[in-house]
Parts: sequence; C-alpha cells; structure tokens
Amino acid sequence: MTSRRPPPTIRAWRPPVAGVAEVFHAHFTDHAYPAHTHDTWDLMILDAGAVDFGLDRHRHGAADPAAAVVLLPPGVPHDGRTVTPAGFRKKVLYLDTTVFPEHLTGRAVDAPIVADPLLRHRIHRLHAALGRPGEEFEAGSRLAFVAERLRFHLEASRPRTPGREAHRLAAGLRELLDARVQEGLSLREAAAILHAHPTHLIRCFKQTYGLPPHAYLTGRRVEHARRALLSGRRPAEVATSVGFHDQAHLTRHFTRHVGTTPARYATRT
Repeated sequence: MTSRRPPPTIRAWRPPVAGVAEVFHAHFTDHAYPAHTHDTWDLMILDAGAVDFGLDRHRHGAADPAAAVVLLPPGVPHDGRTVTPAGFRKKVLYLDTTVFPEHLTGRAVDAPIVADPLLRHRIHRLHAALGRPGEEFEAGSRLAFVAERLRFHLEASRPRTPGREAHRLAAGLRELLDARVQEGLSLREAAAILHAHPTHLIRCFKQTYGLPPHAYLTGRRVEHARRALLSGRRPAEVATSVGFHDQAHLTRHFTRHVGTTPARYATRT
C-alpha cells in the first residue's frame, strides 16, 4: 500500500509594487507542469528540494537551494517537475516586461540558472518585504537591486558609483520623502522626478545620509506618530494618518524604533 502524498501548499498574491505582476509561493511533493509560456519574466528561488525544467527544448536542473536563482524569459516555452520524493518548495516572482529589456531574452534562455548566493539572499529579502503590507517602498528598492544584479550577470552591466552629484540627488529625494510622509511615493516615481536610475538614487542617498531611503521614510513616520500619540490620538487612528498600513504595521516599526508599543508610549500615569 502506497502512502498518499500531501496536497500542494500554495500562496499567491499581487502586491502594489511596480514591476511585480504576481508573487507565488508553493510546496509541491508531486507535480509536473506541462509546457507553457508566460508574458512575464519568472524569477524563482528554491527553499528546499530540487526541480527539473525544460526551457526552449533544453533540460536544466536547479538543485542548490542555497545559491541557485532561475530566471525564465517571457514567451519562451518551459515546463517543470519534481525529481525527489520530498518535492520542492519555491518562491517565484512574475515580473512584467518593464523590469528587464527584451534583448536579454536570448541570454536568459542560454543561461537560465544563476549561481549567486548574494543575489539569492536579495531575492529572499525582497519576498519578505513583499509579504508585509505597507512595505511597498522597501520592496521597490529591493527589486531594483535584484534587477541590477541580474543585469550584471546577463549583460555585465556594472553599477554606477555615486559621484559629485550624490548630495544633490540625495537632497532631492529627501525633500520628496519629507513632503510625502503620509502618502509616500514609489521608487520609480522618485527616480523619474529626479532623472536618476533607481539604484543609483538609493546609493547616493545612503552615501549622504547613512541609511537607505525606505528606512528614512519609516523613521519620519515614527516621529510623526510620536507627536500624534502624545497629543492624545489613538494608535489605530494615528497609524494610517502618518502613512502606515494599519495599527499592526505602526506597532512593529514603532516598537523597533522607540522600544515600546504605541499604546504604552502614550500612557500617562
């Protein structure tokens, strides 16, 4: 008598982050994808197990969860299947065609597996940010660095080092963030306003102010929350009024910055 394998575990959502069409987390113990195509770039990391896949009539295996990153280009047929009894756990980002230029398709077909522990770590942290509501600015920033690292592998495009323009760009971004603490803005929007590449803008900001722009924005929101709480407003009301997603989002960051919860901070004896 054979034992029945557990059903797959799947979680999928569409975050409000430019460039990300879908996030897909799954644990398959016995599954085979038929040959198909997507109109997105598919960026996959494995948390456990191994997967065998075919891309453009060539077979590949991604069996190193610690380092392997798989990038499948849009419009190219591919399949996938489990290769061990334990199956595999994977995280996939479906990225729209604004993230990578079309001319990289051929290079991605030739080398769909990238062995890069740093890149894999960055993708893992991007998934973590995408899974936390209210962290869209951080997620957009992490996506920009993931895309930059992948372009380095595919076309040897090295990042630009901040030069004399660093302070000017950093000050411009800081002004934008200060003016939009509550409503926020996307990294793409900021980069378009300041006419700078997103990752270059982040590097300029961090070089000038010592922290990434998403961390600066969170700190400004915490400062606004402190003042609002001391004026007698309730945490649930304060959270959305200063730009956090909800009270839990406020509490997480407030506790990390201040060392106590918003409710306890405002308690008077």
